[in-house]
Amino acid sequence: MPSSRTSLLLIAFASFALVGAALYLQHAHDMLPCPLCVIQRYAFLGIGIASLVGALSGKLRAGAAVALLAALAGLGTVGKHLYVLANPGFSCGIDPMETILNRIPTATLLPWLFKAEGLCENATDGLFGLSIPQWSAVWFVLLTLALAWVLLAKRRAR
Repeated sequence: MPSSRTSLLLIAFASFALVGAALYLQHAHDMLPCPLCVIQRYAFLGIGIASLVGALSGKLRAGAAVALLAALAGLGTVGKHLYVLANPGFSCGIDPMETILNRIPTATLLPWLFKAEGLCENATDGLFGLSIPQWSAVWFVLLTLALAWVLLAKRRAR
């Protein structure tokens, strides 16, 4: 089994790669992110940054704990996104959430990464048989389990 530090570095790499994949789909395939997609990007970046800082600073448990909170937030967000897809007519559409997200500093400074322009119910394009939100759910579950393993493995090592 990899060490906790190596696990956190792999988790950070995976999280950043997933945001890179989202940017590729957005800019190369014109898949505009909806507000829930943007929140999921924040969660993936939160996981990646917390894991990276924890691994590099030696504060493995703290980094894993903060990353786990971001992963759980991502799970909640993607759960809502899957609910929207499963219930046509229920939309996050153009609503106050989109307006708020597009006005925060990260969205105004980095609109190519954080500007919400799509509709949540349109996120049905598939990749290898799953929609993008379904893939996001798979990754949030995997990252949550990996982070829980890091926390439990570190506790057992004491």
